[in-house]
Amino acid sequence: MKGLGIKGLCQGLTFDTSQFVKPLDNVFNRLLIIIPGIGHGIEGSLMSNQEFRDFNLIKPIYRALRDMNYTNPTPVQLQSIPPLLAGRDLLGCAQTGTGKTAAFALPIIQHLARNQRRRERGFVRALIVTPTRELAAQIYENLNMYSKYLDVTSVVVFGGVKQNSQVKSLNKGVDILVATPGRLLDLISQGYIKLEKVEFFVLDEADRMLDMGFIPDVRRILKYLPNKRQTMFFSATLSPKIIQLSKSMIHNPIRVDVTPEKPVVELIDQRLMNTKTKQEKSTVLMNILKEQNVKKALVFTRTKHGANKLAKLLARADIEALAIHGNKTQNARQKALENFKSGRIKVLIATDIAARGIDVEGISHVINHDIPNVAETYVHRIGRTARAGCRGISISLCGPEENEFIRDIEKLIKQSIPVVDVKPYMTKVELNPEEPRPQVQNRPSQKRNVHKPRNPQGQNRRKQRGQASPGSQARRGNHNR
Repeated sequence: MKGLGIKGLCQGLTFDTSQFVKPLDNVFNRLLIIIPGIGHGIEGSLMSNQEFRDFNLIKPIYRALRDMNYTNPTPVQLQSIPPLLAGRDLLGCAQTGTGKTAAFALPIIQHLARNQRRRERGFVRALIVTPTRELAAQIYENLNMYSKYLDVTSVVVFGGVKQNSQVKSLNKGVDILVATPGRLLDLISQGYIKLEKVEFFVLDEADRMLDMGFIPDVRRILKYLPNKRQTMFFSATLSPKIIQLSKSMIHNPIRVDVTPEKPVVELIDQRLMNTKTKQEKSTVLMNILKEQNVKKALVFTRTKHGANKLAKLLARADIEALAIHGNKTQNARQKALENFKSGRIKVLIATDIAARGIDVEGISHVINHDIPNVAETYVHRIGRTARAGCRGISISLCGPEENEFIRDIEKLIKQSIPVVDVKPYMTKVELNPEEPRPQVQNRPSQKRNVHKPRNPQGQNRRKQRGQASPGSQARRGNHNR
């Protein structure tokens, strides 16, 4: 059978649901298989010689991609962009760092650019919902780069900062809105955002939404959306709950699944170091970070307090590090990320809020100071390294109480993590003395006026008139009795 060819795919990609198999040999070198209850699935091998120019993208988008040195699409982009350009709903399962943002963003931008409409205050044409502030900011940044030669506007809204500037941007009218669920619903309830005219809806990191308890918010958001829309649903994993959620959102979708049989990037050199105490963990970590081959390290802790404590400890060892977690202000988090990206600091300490939101090139090491108690979280954490075809190293420091977590992780990734001897990393690290805490000076106590009158102005007027207050009259009456 004659192949369709990528350039003609948008016009030629039609599907007959009465057929179980439709050959697309010239496009993907694979078969398009209908998966009952889910839609059409794309499986098999990929052709490696495709380029972005083969997608029939408009010249301003292709020009922007060239500026970013984007030439060859990743597997998820290769499989997703053609059917999305053709207007299909999509269910995508791909590991983090596989290029999902461009996969859904480029078709949306192309459609909006080709079908310009007058912007209206509060109305949006495309809505992208994502679980974390960092990920929302990253998607917004990418959208601006992809559309920089087009009249397509984007706005990002998330919590943790004042809403004034966000509302000001919304009032100008917007084509693409990137939002976290909480702030989106707040602004909808205040009347600043209207979703009745949304043409494209993207739910990104759906499994992370489930983990963070955002699914009820997502269901509320769905009620504001029109039934006629194109929906893109992306998740790193497809659990039964995620599948059930997707069925309520997408209609007869293309299913794109580029998750390998082993859900861990093969380019990551995984290592396990067993420690006996928390102090040993910290010693091993400091010795690792002092090695010359550690160019840029992302260190994960379980708690916010643990992240702050570890940052202070590393500072005493003359290792510059910053912590990023939910209790930090958005400005502080953004500044820490910028310093990490630019290389001003080589160590960033994070809780799992950053596991999906950090997209930084050149991370050489991901270190689990605390082993995650959810096996899937391990995959998301170490996926921060070995991006764009580069190699990376992940090191997990495991205490005795965390052995069961390691067993769960190895069961998930279907392999044992190689154990590395900790003895070479047990050298005592000289620490600078702790900075003394600032002493709080005792302020002189002031006598408080316990019987301060409730309405001193009224009392003063009565005194001027020679009248007694109601309270004093009552006291005098009791005394006379």
